[in-house]
Amino acid sequence: MSSQAYEHPLHLHQMMMRLGIDPDTDVFPRSALQYAMASRGCGACRSKRTCQDWLDHAPAKVNFAPWFCRNADILFELQCDQAGPRRLS
Repeated sequence: MSSQAYEHPLHLHQMMMRLGIDPDTDVFPRSALQYAMASRGCGACRSKRTCQDWLDHAPAKVNFAPWFCRNADILFELQCDQAGPRRLS
């Protein structure tokens, strides 16, 4: 199996961390489905190189997924749905 097959979960996990999304959000059934959809979308994404470049150069914390991310809407929902204090930075 190629290394690309293993890159997309890593990209998704790194993107979630940058957005302040707890990777263990799949405690709730809806979040688990959102994560599964995001993982599948990430695996089918044609912007893997662009994503890796963005992850290599973006700040450690960001408020929104980059424009090219096909999971931007799902990641935004995960940000809003997660419990805890809101980050203002």
